[in-house]
Amino acid sequence: MELRHLKYFLAVAEELNFTKASEKLFISQPPLSRQIAELEEELQAKLFIRNNKKVELTEAGKYFEKETKDLFLNLERISLKTKKIAENVSGEFRIAYISSIYSAIISDLIKHLKTQFPYVNFKLFEISTTKQIDALEQGKIEMGIIRSPIKSPKIQSHLWFQDGFSIVFNKKNIQLKSEKEILNLKDETFVFFNKDYAPHYHEVLLELCAFYGFTPKIIHEANNINSIVQLVKNGLGISIVPSNIARNNQDPEIGFIELKKVNLRTDVSIITSKEDDSEITKTAVDFLLNKSSSR
Repeated sequence: MELRHLKYFLAVAEELNFTKASEKLFISQPPLSRQIAELEEELQAKLFIRNNKKVELTEAGKYFEKETKDLFLNLERISLKTKKIAENVSGEFRIAYISSIYSAIISDLIKHLKTQFPYVNFKLFEISTTKQIDALEQGKIEMGIIRSPIKSPKIQSHLWFQDGFSIVFNKKNIQLKSEKEILNLKDETFVFFNKDYAPHYHEVLLELCAFYGFTPKIIHEANNINSIVQLVKNGLGISIVPSNIARNNQDPEIGFIELKKVNLRTDVSIITSKEDDSEITKTAVDFLLNKSSSR
């Protein structure tokens, strides 16, 4: 049995007339009759009742018509999914981000992408800026979100938003009401990002302290912004974190004061491969860029 047998059968079942069915199929009537006869012989069942006046489906023919239509609908579904896979809208899409920028928007992005591309398996990875650049160049991720300048000829960068900085402190241990009192923190211990893990970010924090007239006493270092905030909450020091973190933290034990006097910002960028022109990547970048104005 071949697909043409099924197509010929459905044409005759729909028209209930061999002449009209043959015209619809652009073949002559004798070959059509032979194809139907071959199908009936293979099934060992009569599908049509034929006489000089009309053509009717037998009970077996009615059942076969229904099942054949369902078969073609399923075949169409399979063909569509195959086409989607070929067009790179199925498979796996890997997104990396740094801990200091994770927010509800990232979750909203995944939800949006899952709606647009239901066959894709989206994965999130928390990776440092340096490792993201390496991973993107090696094709291990499809998109990254970082906080620093990009110096790679293989990577395309899209500025997402610019972020300021805020002092973060434990309210029980530190009494700080305004930015004017920051110099009073010069003898306090600080918690910073590890220099080897995020060198650019580490240097920016030192610049901020220098602007306010002191060199920080860095006692504790961490590689994750949530760990830094937790250390501050536990009373092990104070820190300077991106204002984006302050906006997304509602812990009553922790205080934040934005550093508005210093004109120092970091660029939070979306990075993709210059060779990547997939629909998924474009959709992801457009979604985040459209959300940047609401930050």
